[in-house]
Amino acid sequence: MPGILHLIPSPLGESDLDSILPLEVRKKIAGIEVFIVEHPKTARNFLKQVGTRKPLQELEMHVLDEHTKPDELEAMLRPLLEGRDAGVISEAGCPAVADPGAELARLAHEKGIRVIPLVGPSSILLALMASGLGGQRFAFHGYLPVETEELTKRIVRMEKDSKSRGETQIFIETPYRNQKLFSALFQHCQGETLLTIASDVTLESESILTKTVREWKKNPPEIGKRPTVFLIRA
Repeated sequence: MPGILHLIPSPLGESDLDSILPLEVRKKIAGIEVFIVEHPKTARNFLKQVGTRKPLQELEMHVLDEHTKPDELEAMLRPLLEGRDAGVISEAGCPAVADPGAELARLAHEKGIRVIPLVGPSSILLALMASGLGGQRFAFHGYLPVETEELTKRIVRMEKDSKSRGETQIFIETPYRNQKLFSALFQHCQGETLLTIASDVTLESESILTKTVREWKKNPPEIGKRPTVFLIRA
């Protein structure tokens, strides 16, 4: 019988695991000996906090990131086909949601491997919950285009879709480009469009605020390079 592929949420920053990961989830992680990770160093730091039954240096680790080729996924699933459980850990947050893992999970399904998502923090859903913008209908866009013209087109399209569909639009950005995104949102969104800025979700420095674009323009946010989730509702 194949092993189980566990999708493991990891902390969004320096935080107490007791507040974000249930004890039963940590017990499950502690017993896994094969891991598929985005960055081995940060994965080991996380697993050290969790506490593994087997010494860290004896754990089997495979790297899954943006450079992983499709034909490499087969080898990562080999331990599971031999009956061993494995866990996927992305850099921060939930695997396969704006992070590597979706293609691996799909391949696991094709091979009859059970895929289990474990409970833990998702900055995207937590930001939506706290925004007040409505979670009955929403769309997640991941990272927006870097090129200015394409970024402008995407922002305008998201605002139109939000207004016509009654849909909350959710997106993220690489922290060092936060300021560029603010400028584009302030320039191209209507003044009455609601904008939520959710930074450092689950951390002590967490800040989740919803204002109109017009209100934000009067007092622009100063979040620097903090990881942030953005939501708009026209």
